[in-house]
Amino acid sequence: MTAGTKTEKILVIKLGALGDFIQALGPMAAIRRAHPDAHITLLTTKPFEDFARRCGYFDDIWLDRKPHALNIPGWLALRSQLLRGVFTRIYDLQNNDRTSVYFRLFPKTRRPEWVGAAKGASHANLSPERTAGHAFEGHVQTLALAGIKDVQIDDLLWIEEDLAGFALPPAYVLFVPGCAPQHPHKRWPAENYAAIGNLLAKRSIRPILLGTASEAQINRRIQALCPAAIDLTGRTNLFQIAALARKAQGAIGNDTGPMHLVAATGCPSLALFSGNSHTVKHAPRGRNVTIIQEDKLENLDVKTVFMAATKAFALRKQAA
Repeated sequence: MTAGTKTEKILVIKLGALGDFIQALGPMAAIRRAHPDAHITLLTTKPFEDFARRCGYFDDIWLDRKPHALNIPGWLALRSQLLRGVFTRIYDLQNNDRTSVYFRLFPKTRRPEWVGAAKGASHANLSPERTAGHAFEGHVQTLALAGIKDVQIDDLLWIEEDLAGFALPPAYVLFVPGCAPQHPHKRWPAENYAAIGNLLAKRSIRPILLGTASEAQINRRIQALCPAAIDLTGRTNLFQIAALARKAQGAIGNDTGPMHLVAATGCPSLALFSGNSHTVKHAPRGRNVTIIQEDKLENLDVKTVFMAATKAFALRKQAA
């Protein structure tokens, strides 16, 4: 197969989640560069449709309804859609049990070239190294099997947002103090974020609190203890978060999806991990990322985090 020929019809599969999707944008861009004239379709899920359309790497977007095991009509509909695509090559950036089933939906006589971890694929990455490290490195290894070696983290420069409505201060640091509600052990205490915020405020740097409705209580607590904080809970979409990150002096946050988005922009990012998180596999990626890990996050002291922030964000020392 000659890369970049107009007869190519390419399918890329990436279903989620947020951090994983952000990590896959660089590989998606590399696939587009390798096939500049191909018709490239992305199979993804509804939460990532806007990202897929705005990044400019795809000619078409298909939404996967992810049929459950006993939904036979759903599986038949998906199989029919895949076969109608008449793809010459499929890049599987999801690489899980579900997409291995997708591989088997193709009859052997109609199976396109498949770049991924499915057994029997034309470009199968079955190396244990693929899952031993970070997902991004796994993509790099897999795409290399197809001759694609120019793979970088996508810095999201294609995201442009008007931030005038936020009346931003001259200097600010983003706080991402939430995480999935089912993982409270991943949250650094609100009181500690407030203490960092007050230290930043002494340097005329205001904290900006990000989050959704599930972080509203935490962010109200931080703002109550740190009046200089600006609470944008529920007021930002993912594109605005990326734009805010590009103008920020830095960001401090827990092991959560938005930190992957922030770090990818190049914003100096300080990610706080508990002992339950695997930093090698799950750390955000970007040009300036610092990881601090403590077995129990409540034992991570404010001084340690602020010293790391001072260095990562290149904050000037206070006058004596």
